[in-house]
Amino acid sequence: MIRKIAIIGVLVYSIASEAQTSSSSTVSFEGIRITMCGTSSPLPAPGRAQACVAVETPDHLYIVDAGSGSAATANLVGIPTGKLRGILLTHFHSDHISDIGDFNLNSWVAGRPAPLQIVGPEGVDRIVEGLNITYELDRAYRVAHHGAELLNPELGILQSRTINEGIIVDEDGLRITAFEVSHPPIDPAYGYRFDYGGRSVVISGDSLVTDKIVEISNGADVVLHDAMALQLVQGAENLARSTGNTRLATVLHDIQDYHATTRDLQRLVDEADIGQLALYHLVPAPRNAMAVAAFNRGIPDGAIITEDGMVISLSSDTEDMTIE
Repeated sequence: MIRKIAIIGVLVYSIASEAQTSSSSTVSFEGIRITMCGTSSPLPAPGRAQACVAVETPDHLYIVDAGSGSAATANLVGIPTGKLRGILLTHFHSDHISDIGDFNLNSWVAGRPAPLQIVGPEGVDRIVEGLNITYELDRAYRVAHHGAELLNPELGILQSRTINEGIIVDEDGLRITAFEVSHPPIDPAYGYRFDYGGRSVVISGDSLVTDKIVEISNGADVVLHDAMALQLVQGAENLARSTGNTRLATVLHDIQDYHATTRDLQRLVDEADIGQLALYHLVPAPRNAMAVAAFNRGIPDGAIITEDGMVISLSSDTEDMTIE
């Protein structure tokens, strides 16, 4: 028993040390640090959570979308959730909102000093109201267990903020701009551009390639865009239809016209001055070398397929970009 306790203690210390080390290195980095906390879509893929991107500066941390499994990934890679200011939602599909509750809890426990803001298009207030009701008993249990001094109950209640297109954050050197994307029948759906220290990243959310995305991506260091390997989706549709699974085949057919295909993204590279195109929200997320090859056949030269835990760092001191 003593040996088991000792082993558990070592494991807990190890996890805490890794998280502290990761957080400390992030704080000392001057620039934008982008961490992929979820690169998959509703189609499941081992080792990949659903859509989620963490964008961090020395003084800010924002999460864009919070799909299933992404909060656990954020914890495992050492995202300092105690400094989380808000979750920016591109739209309200379930694979973009499923882990809001976990991010709220994790950042509350980590010592977040203000209520967590959930920011998004019209309707975000309904999402937040529902989540606050859903987690009401959970919050009460945790406050009763740990005490209000440790877990201030007011900080466990989500706040909503409805936004329109335009600059939605402009503070401490960080500017965040929301822009409409095309993801019918959802209207509106948003993407976000972050500018800090002379560096920039654009996150598309779910969208086709549009004039607006081309315009707002121009001059960006990194553009994260959703991507669909059309040939893989069509192959899965044909297989489902041939085996009599018409419901699945219909779903797979329907999704083919509201995600950017890997070939569509060539327009983005041709018409906008982009430092690095990176693909996420992969439909379907590649599960083996053959699927990766299928994605690679269609994507523009130089584009990268992201993975969960990948970190892209943009230094304010230089024009360097590192990918780990």
